[in-house]
Amino acid sequence: MRLQAQFVASATAPSSYPRWNRREVAFVGRSNVGKSSLLNALTGIHGLARTSKLPGRTRAVNFFACGELLALVDLPGYGYAKMSRAEAEEKSRLLRDYLTRRPQLVGLVLLIDARRGPEPEELELIELVRSRKRDTVSRTLIVVATKGDKLRSAQRAQALARFRNADLEPIICSAMNGEGIDKLRRRVLALAHDEAAASTIDG
Repeated sequence: MRLQAQFVASATAPSSYPRWNRREVAFVGRSNVGKSSLLNALTGIHGLARTSKLPGRTRAVNFFACGELLALVDLPGYGYAKMSRAEAEEKSRLLRDYLTRRPQLVGLVLLIDARRGPEPEELELIELVRSRKRDTVSRTLIVVATKGDKLRSAQRAQALARFRNADLEPIICSAMNGEGIDKLRRRVLALAHDEAAASTIDG
């Protein structure tokens, strides 16, 4: 199963977002969660999303078209990156505006480091998307526990318990060894043909 993707636009303001009817699945997480590596593994395209040893390099909203129905959206990371207060506030404003106002958004993939589990910032993001007037996003929230390859077998149960304590059932993924990538890809592709998701755009 392939997920063809092509870079379309990098936007620092809503006025620069693509004007299309593709159903958008957005990816969001802390600046050091491995988002770019996961997007590259998900699409099988090396270098589609730029990776860096310096967390927080994604400071715009990046759009990737996947055929005529679907688009992947790489949102700015939060938390770890070194930047000025003004830059951080602008980044946060851009993120919140996209999550609460973009009508094409039908699914959110929330990336959380498997070793840390959900923290207040992640829980706040979940509440943010669930507070939208249309509740489609809350039904298509996909939680991914990244860097699964760094968990020893004995640590997995403890890691999953941290997610379940927050009422979350994650897909454990690794961009390094491919764990969970196929499952996540199937979940994302399904949103392209989800009639309930389509109603948020067409209605």
